[in-house]
Amino acid sequence: MTHPEEGATGPDQNDPEVRRGQEERLRKVWAAPAGWRYLSSVNNTEVGLWYVGTAMIFMLFAGVLALGMRIQLAVPENDFLSADLYSQFFTMHGTVMMFLFAIPIFESLSLILLPQLLGSRELPFPRVTAFAFWCFFVGGVFVCGSIFFGAGPKGGWFMYPPLTTQERFTPGYGPDIWLLGLSFIEIAALVAAVELIVGTLKCRAPGMRLNLMPLYAWYVLVVAGMILFAFPPLIAGDILFELERLFDWPFFDPSRGGDPILWQHLFWIFGHPEVYVIFLPAIALLAMIVPTFARRPIVGYSWVVLAAVGTGFISFGLWVHHMYTTGLPAISLGFFNAASEVVAIPTGVQIFVFLATCLAGRVIYSVPMLFAAGALAIFVIGGLTGVMVAMVPFDWQAHDSYFVVAHLHYVLIGGMLFPVVAGIHYYWPMIFGKKLSARAGWYAFWPMFIGFNIAFFPMHFSGLMGMPRRVWTYPEEMGVALPNLISTIGAFIFAAGFLIFVLDAVRPRKDQPYEKRNPWDAGTLEWLAEMPGEAWGVRSVPIIETRYPLWQQPNFIEDVSAGRFYLPDAEEGRRETIITSVLAAKPECVVRVPGPSHVPLVAAVLSGLVFIFATFHWWLLTGATAVAAGAVIIFWLWRGTAEIPEKPEKDVGLGLTLPLYRSGPASVGWWAMFITMFGDLTAFLSFLFGYYYFFTLHADFPPPGTEGPGLFWPSVAAGVFVVTWAVAELSKRSNRSGRVAAARLLMGLAAAGALAAAGTLLWGPYATRLDPVAHVYPATVWVIVIWVALHAAIGCVMLLYCLARSLAGRMTPDHDKDLSNVTLYWHFIGLQALLAVATVSLFPLAV
Repeated sequence: MTHPEEGATGPDQNDPEVRRGQEERLRKVWAAPAGWRYLSSVNNTEVGLWYVGTAMIFMLFAGVLALGMRIQLAVPENDFLSADLYSQFFTMHGTVMMFLFAIPIFESLSLILLPQLLGSRELPFPRVTAFAFWCFFVGGVFVCGSIFFGAGPKGGWFMYPPLTTQERFTPGYGPDIWLLGLSFIEIAALVAAVELIVGTLKCRAPGMRLNLMPLYAWYVLVVAGMILFAFPPLIAGDILFELERLFDWPFFDPSRGGDPILWQHLFWIFGHPEVYVIFLPAIALLAMIVPTFARRPIVGYSWVVLAAVGTGFISFGLWVHHMYTTGLPAISLGFFNAASEVVAIPTGVQIFVFLATCLAGRVIYSVPMLFAAGALAIFVIGGLTGVMVAMVPFDWQAHDSYFVVAHLHYVLIGGMLFPVVAGIHYYWPMIFGKKLSARAGWYAFWPMFIGFNIAFFPMHFSGLMGMPRRVWTYPEEMGVALPNLISTIGAFIFAAGFLIFVLDAVRPRKDQPYEKRNPWDAGTLEWLAEMPGEAWGVRSVPIIETRYPLWQQPNFIEDVSAGRFYLPDAEEGRRETIITSVLAAKPECVVRVPGPSHVPLVAAVLSGLVFIFATFHWWLLTGATAVAAGAVIIFWLWRGTAEIPEKPEKDVGLGLTLPLYRSGPASVGWWAMFITMFGDLTAFLSFLFGYYYFFTLHADFPPPGTEGPGLFWPSVAAGVFVVTWAVAELSKRSNRSGRVAAARLLMGLAAAGALAAAGTLLWGPYATRLDPVAHVYPATVWVIVIWVALHAAIGCVMLLYCLARSLAGRMTPDHDKDLSNVTLYWHFIGLQALLAVATVSLFPLAV
């Protein structure tokens, strides 16, 4: 690896005038727009701050709802809230905390921290990040605003059917608002997860091999991967749920073959990994804080990485942990009981590593360490009760009681909120150049720590005394009035402590001086940040040789600041960062990331309106806004992606020249498509899971007298899909070989084939008159074929888009990112089509 003092053939970086000119150009290129144009900003740091601020506002809103519930439960037979309003408070509290705070706060902090931690100028898709934020904002305001109109959802944050799917039990738009609003938010979370995965894999500084990544980056990779596989089953469940509410397709109606337990499977396949999606990022913050204040590298780096990966993997085998009382077979209960116990092992490894690091070093007192210690203490208690409820016999006694409420909050608040506050204290000077008040942090911690335990520890006892969850009042004869009153008092003490933290965060700091650079004397890359900070991320993209370069690489900060590494300038006036290989982080190319634009905001608002109008069944407006949103997204892609550069390569410094355009696996766009399609495939597999679940549930599936889609038309559809798939691949190869006219013809043929494949696949169930309202079998078949047909239609649009790009001269044999990514898309769609035909047509013949 080249060092800054070796082989320098470019400008003299020791010349102050040279450096000053470079800094002025970089500052101009990376500056955030001012005034109203500020909303067009796409810098990951700026968008991350919007994300953090919005998530914290949603959290405060959910906290106020929680205090309202605690007032209602403070004394028996209280009438502070009506039963209806309490149900809305309860549902919105859990929904907002889970979907609008716990997961977004991780993604938002990561958007700010990850480029700095990786030594990168930016993550690869800043406009996509901005789009994800605006989707989150629009969806969150829509869901939260419903409660002010008395239309809030009131079926619990888990929305169990059939109480929520049948209008006679849950009239109004509440469930629809919950389903469609959160589906939109979940899409935003998936988009952000793809950005974080690609950024971690491809935007690391040269030399930062996987085993040199900061632990936070490892946790980002694990958690974003978990989001990618955990959220799609919930989205699939949401689709089935809304189809039943809108069109009476009986997925959860037992009278027509459905089963409400399917919703619990799909929900908890998401819901239990989500606990670790929330917990692991908090551990990631502790993994950055503890070594800094212990004044030594983390003990057992490899063990922490393996434990994080193991926790993420095992968490997907725990979903039935929430379903012990639903009447599942004993052998299933035994398996999930064992898995629920096993997950404590990698979790415990991470806790003991932090303790070992503290014991091996010399811990320095600080507010971040104070909150970190409080987090570990609270989480350990929650972990111990988690082991208790993981055992089937005990869970049968404690299920749906306040014991579980206590366990949940010990895990989530101890495992997430305290570390988040620690992380905000720790990273505040990196972002704003000034520290939060140590005194205010002390005054905030103790009411929060003491108030939390006063609020939630008595719930263990009230639960064991018979206090059920999800009730809005209780009789005095139950004997739980005293623990409930104590819990309410503790909740207000906790809220007072958190309010001190919030007031300290929002108070003006104009007269407070900026901190020195790296004020905590940390060893990782994020503390390269200047005080006050610059929008360019890093002054020059460094070469990494150790896990703690600020501690272990001599003159590192000085060399980075003097521009002695890569990309010290912005000669062409473009935002640029270096893309490296996945394993060894060898430089592969320079990627030019787009600058400010209002298009992501407009696309998000229009996309949000599609979901909002669909909620109220305004179908004409839904269709119109869907077309408008699609047009804006195509405009965005046309103007802002796959740009052909003015020159093939660029000198990035230190004698290294890198290409400005790469397609295929060397392109970040290819990786984004690859990762996105795995999430999409997971959603499709969730529909297949539903099909085979119903098969195991019924003695006859398909039911007697049901002809099914038959063999002929699905087989024809499979053949057309395979041919279209092959033609799409052939068009890419023809284009790369320079046969542009042939490639264009093949793109057109593939687009026509995509429509033919979709139509043929849909014709099977239509021709055999499968009625999706009559029974769950035809409804499930229709969902599977419609899903694949819609993807084929999208594939048709993609191919026509590539054809238009080629005709316009924006795609050439040497510049074929678009066609390469679309061909990759067709690999996944072809696979889904074959799985669909095998399930709905061949499987019934084989049984």
